[in-house]
Amino acid sequence: MGARRSWLEVPDAQYPTSNCRTRTWQGIKTEYWDCIWGTSVCRDLKAFERRLTEYVSCLQPATGRWRMILIVVSVCTATGAWNWLIDPETQKVSFFTSLWNHPFFTISCITLIGLFFAGIHKRVVAPSIIAARCRTVLAEYNMSCDDTGKLILKPRPHVQ
Repeated sequence: MGARRSWLEVPDAQYPTSNCRTRTWQGIKTEYWDCIWGTSVCRDLKAFERRLTEYVSCLQPATGRWRMILIVVSVCTATGAWNWLIDPETQKVSFFTSLWNHPFFTISCITLIGLFFAGIHKRVVAPSIIAARCRTVLAEYNMSCDDTGKLILKPRPHVQ
């Protein structure tokens, strides 16, 4: 299966020029007005989709780095916690003394807490947050978008 293409990536010449038609694109049956193909509305939608996909794709490298940092610090914290819990001295000394005896766990735990206060939980899902907010706004226009920023045109509701 090839790469998924947005409906806006299809050349304008492939569509007829009558008023309203039904077409199937990637298994989704939609109705659309042909009169907008090649006009400023279509160009604006294409520009919006290009800008949205560019913005989401620019977030991906930073998001990947933040995810790796979160994974490494979480594994370090879990490993330190395991060593801290299985140490027989932990039960015999005070809480702060046991933390002092296990600096790896203490430092990794403080680092993890600091990362959450710095907002790492938002940074690892930033592209999803952007896409969800765009979906909310685009729903007003009977459209949506996927997690990569590609626009999805939904079928027009029939008013009877």
